[in-house]
Amino acid sequence: MASNSMTSSRTSGSSWTPKQNKLFEKALAKYDKDTPDRWQNIAKAVGGKSAEEVKRHYEILIEDVKHIESGKVPFPNYSGFFFFIMNLKILKLYSFQIKKKF
Repeated sequence: MASNSMTSSRTSGSSWTPKQNKLFEKALAKYDKDTPDRWQNIAKAVGGKSAEEVKRHYEILIEDVKHIESGKVPFPNYSGFFFFIMNLKILKLYSFQIKKKF
């Protein structure tokens, strides 16, 4: 995700650097929805952001993905976003498959 992404401009006045976005992506992969204190862990991994800011950043990202997938918004033209979305989908699928086994 690049710093000029749709999510950056809508995060309650908070701007995100490309480095913070990359750290955010990695932290999302590491700390799934079942991780205790998920948002605090992600905020710590990103640096310079509160747990509330990283949670809002994630919520806006999910909104953007839903709009893109529904065809309401054209797919953004910046590097990294496609791969991030695909990784997010793979993580969700992988998580679902693991839970089905148990």
